[in-house]
Amino acid sequence: MTKTITFNELRRLKDSLPDGSMHRIADKLNVTVQTVRNYFGGTNYDFGKNLGVHIEPGPDGGIVVLDDSTIYDMALDILKEQQADAE
Repeated sequence: MTKTITFNELRRLKDSLPDGSMHRIADKLNVTVQTVRNYFGGTNYDFGKNLGVHIEPGPDGGIVVLDDSTIYDMALDILKEQQADAE
């Protein structure tokens, strides 16, 4: 499912994930950790792929169109788990 957010929102989500989340997502999706990092704005395509992330210049870091929100949704689920564990 396509999702549109700002680049800064995407980075805030990435920065709020607990340690090991990138590896956890990569393992579940059978992709490299660098591919997950590229999804969140990284640019190392020697060791990872682009999974349909399109960035357009604009306010708040620019607009990001995610062709597939699977990684985004998994990141949100990890944050929900973290909140539930803290309660």
